[in-house]
Amino acid sequence: MNTINKPKNTSKTPIETQNLAVPRHSFVENYILNFSHQDIPDHIIHQGKRCLLDLIGVLAAGSTTPLGKIISNHAHRHFNTNETKELRLLGDGRGSSALGVALAGGMMIDAIDAHDGMRLTKGHAGCGLLPALIALLEYQSIENPDTNYHDDDLLTNLILGYEIAIRSGIALHQSVSDYHTSGAWVAIGVAALASRILGGDADQLSHAMGIAEYHGPRSQMMRTIDYPTMVKDGSGWGAMAGISAGFLAQDGFTGAPAVTVTAETEGPIWADLGTVWHMVDQYIKPWPVCRWAQPAVTAAMDVMAAQTLSAKDISHIEVVSFHEAVRLATRIPENTETAQYSLPWPVAAAVCRGQINTSEISEPFDDPAITALATSMTLTEDDRYNDAFPAQRFAHVILTTKDGQRFTSETTQANWDPDAPPSDQEMIEKFHVLADPVLGRKKAEALVDLVFGLDVKNRNSNNAKVIIDLICTAF
Repeated sequence: MNTINKPKNTSKTPIETQNLAVPRHSFVENYILNFSHQDIPDHIIHQGKRCLLDLIGVLAAGSTTPLGKIISNHAHRHFNTNETKELRLLGDGRGSSALGVALAGGMMIDAIDAHDGMRLTKGHAGCGLLPALIALLEYQSIENPDTNYHDDDLLTNLILGYEIAIRSGIALHQSVSDYHTSGAWVAIGVAALASRILGGDADQLSHAMGIAEYHGPRSQMMRTIDYPTMVKDGSGWGAMAGISAGFLAQDGFTGAPAVTVTAETEGPIWADLGTVWHMVDQYIKPWPVCRWAQPAVTAAMDVMAAQTLSAKDISHIEVVSFHEAVRLATRIPENTETAQYSLPWPVAAAVCRGQINTSEISEPFDDPAITALATSMTLTEDDRYNDAFPAQRFAHVILTTKDGQRFTSETTQANWDPDAPPSDQEMIEKFHVLADPVLGRKKAEALVDLVFGLDVKNRNSNNAKVIIDLICTAF
């Protein structure tokens, strides 16, 4: 059951008494409203901690980007009122509304393309869910000063949000023809959390998810692939739309039923709620570039290591992958967005430097060795790889040396897919690579301990409050 509930406003006309159509309920609404930590297996709780730590690390890195700074300034200037000044922007600490916190936080995490994702959704749930959840918990603690949130409220709701958002994403992708960004379906998961945390009933929850689905940003993913800019994956906009939907439904605003949840054709996607956990279907990115580029990066690094080659040995690189990956065609980036949505640049950078960290996707992009390999690289599609997408993302590379030798990689998938996940230690090391330059080693180590120390069964544990206080300050 909910642990934080805002008292119902009895002055409003109840939705069920209005002369308006009420969405039919499915077991999904009851599942959401009654979900508790007791329903979660231990390994899923642990996976929730891993994803939470990963998102915080990416948030820290994203706060240093031009996108992160612009969106925080925007949310503070245009979403801040005297009534909302106590809500704090992630990585910033200045005041904003719940909608502003969700918008800015989602876009700040999305500013560095290093956060988790799920293959069948062709996108990312966590980057929109986490800032929206923090905004909702903070909002409720301000509205109800006698009630505070606990570890359970943070981690249990985050896990629930993943399960609802991911299923919404799978349903939306299989029921419509357009290739939309993650914000379209993240909005539905956020709306579910909003109704649950704000104390909504099943009717309000149904309306909230319907509003969120209707107004969620159905932005065109391939448009931002072809023209990489700060609009990115729509995650922040989806988080904002989901919170807005929750507040609107609470006030009596009605929405058409969420087709992704109620349509009979999508029923099988929801039938395994509570038995199949998509939390463990998340891939983790070892590098801060588009996941579609990472199979080729992995393949190139594998060949370099196996043949003990150095960058000065390589004269040409050919990448063979799937259509969407080949569309990442930027050769020489102009900014971090075009670097993250490039295939040639990160492959060339990996060959030349043996790594891809934030320095490889940050200005200046003037390394002559990387530039030479990126501009001459050949990109080719393979129909076998096209047919396998999105469930599997494949690539192979052919490296030609200056003395005429050709080395071809195996058909390769990216590192840290769900079937070969990183260890806790590898995730912690990735976190420190992203977070230490921004937070400092001491604060970063404290966050690792706090996240893995979250205890959903102990209502006296306040790790969640400390975590939120640490990340709702200026980095």
